[in-house]
Amino acid sequence: MRAVQITEFGGPEVLNVVDLPDPTPGDGEQLFDVSTAGINYADTHQTEDSYLAKQQLPLIPGAEFVGTPAGGGQRVVGLLPGGGYAEKVAAHPRLTWPVPDGVTDEQALAVVLQGATAWHLLRTSAHLAEGESVVVIAGAGGVGTLAIQLAKRWGAGRVIATASSPEKRELAESLGADATVDPALANDDPKSFTAALREANGGKRVDIVLEMTGGNVFNGSLSALAPFGRLVAYGMAGREAPATVAVPALMGTSRAVIGFWLAHCMTRPEMMDAAMTDLLSMVADGSLKPVSGGRYPLTAVREAHQDLLARRTTGKLVLDPTR
Repeated sequence: MRAVQITEFGGPEVLNVVDLPDPTPGDGEQLFDVSTAGINYADTHQTEDSYLAKQQLPLIPGAEFVGTPAGGGQRVVGLLPGGGYAEKVAAHPRLTWPVPDGVTDEQALAVVLQGATAWHLLRTSAHLAEGESVVVIAGAGGVGTLAIQLAKRWGAGRVIATASSPEKRELAESLGADATVDPALANDDPKSFTAALREANGGKRVDIVLEMTGGNVFNGSLSALAPFGRLVAYGMAGREAPATVAVPALMGTSRAVIGFWLAHCMTRPEMMDAAMTDLLSMVADGSLKPVSGGRYPLTAVREAHQDLLARRTTGKLVLDPTR
């Protein structure tokens, strides 16, 4: 089979398309033919070995796929510990879900990891209550475009999205964001970013922030929280750690900082079932609209990672293993 393999850690330049033996299914696993593979920002961390889980070489990146069982059968979308950038994968059927007719590969891939993340950020970690304000950092990204829609659907009082260009801010607003903020305000001074978030919320502090950048964006977001506000951190795309959070400061302001990693939901498949049943149903009936960010040939995987790292993309990126 053809697959993307890395034999040294680094940037997009270490991604190489090679011919490899088909994967051998482990205990309880099944072999699947891949029609489309998903790309996530976390894959760029995996390639650098800067992710939460330590990586071992050689490796095939990729945590999600759409495909059919080898020999034929129902089209499914599934999650993997790795190996997704390939023509074939070995996956556990317990972490696959049937894709309804009318739902495209790209739409299914948009919800299986990024959509499930958005679902659990709001439901499980932040416990969004009706009328609360929600800040979605990177509102034009894979998680952000879905989190905006889910927050509005579930009764958020005001949704504020950050996005780095006028086009991305326009996209966030078209998906339901009530206001948008340029995250570049945090580059020099997190206080400016804090002030912008409060201004976007009518001068009031905010209730929930979904944060995946780190650095000053995290710092400014935390300062913008109201008493009993929750910041849920699920990434560090800026590669810069935020300031250390002081527990007495959290106590004195009644704020919470919560970490989230979807891998822990994957170890409790019933948590994934709840999200996927809901998300795929919403996509099928048209009430949730994933944003497609582009379909790249497997041979253009370096370009896909370059575009992602350069913030040139919106929505969900995928790879076509047949090209």
